[in-house]
Amino acid sequence: MDIVLRNNLILITTGFDTLNTSWMREFLNHHTRGMLFLPKAVLVFRNESLKEIREEFLHKLSAHHAQVHDFNHQFFLRSMLKFGSQPIKIELDKMQEPENVKVNLYAYDKNTVLISLEKPNSWVTNYMRSQLEVYVERGTDVSLVVDVSDYKAKSRLERALNKRHILHYQIQYTFDNKFMSKLYSDFASYSFGDLVKEDELESKKQFYTILECPVGASQDALKKSYKKLTKVYHPDKIFHEEPHMVEHYTNKFQLLQEAYEALKIVS
Repeated sequence: MDIVLRNNLILITTGFDTLNTSWMREFLNHHTRGMLFLPKAVLVFRNESLKEIREEFLHKLSAHHAQVHDFNHQFFLRSMLKFGSQPIKIELDKMQEPENVKVNLYAYDKNTVLISLEKPNSWVTNYMRSQLEVYVERGTDVSLVVDVSDYKAKSRLERALNKRHILHYQIQYTFDNKFMSKLYSDFASYSFGDLVKEDELESKKQFYTILECPVGASQDALKKSYKKLTKVYHPDKIFHEEPHMVEHYTNKFQLLQEAYEALKIVS
């Protein structure tokens, strides 16, 4: 294990065994709503209501680090506590072979979706919770029932499902032939076609995600969202910002135009 104190974060580089220790998992479980999952890392943001849990975690982390490297941890702990307001990035020191995790999606109706894992995996479950927490009605260690009764919830679900890699886990989603038709039954005029045409469906889903609309949204909904987002991301809005930000906004603006052009004749 290595710990680097930077100006903007605490960087912890460690193996998967440490990531799965009880004190590490307890800390991460408390911060489900404030985590960003990356392909080989987890970024945990500060939550003022969890200040005591965070400080307890830093004590245990410092003690573990000192034990591994055989030194007294009190001085290091004092230094680390000074960075208590910064995000904590926990990164795997090496990429392991991807482990497949099967996740099944089932739509009870257009308002409710069941997400179930073939076997317990707290990392994948925590990822789902971090993305969908405000919409989760109930859940266990292997399942979540999600309320997707409004367009924002459906769009959020689509964005969550677009991510297939969590740490060294590769998520494989499965669903029956009625999943899409049930979930988007409001959009009867939209033809989903044969679900075997997965590549075509995935391509269209990306455009809807860019426009922050649910799959099959109406022309009016697409146009409204397009106009709102182009106002936000128009490069002229940040003329005085850093060059890389201008480039970011320009790219986003171009993506919005591309997505709208591709979808405005579909719905």
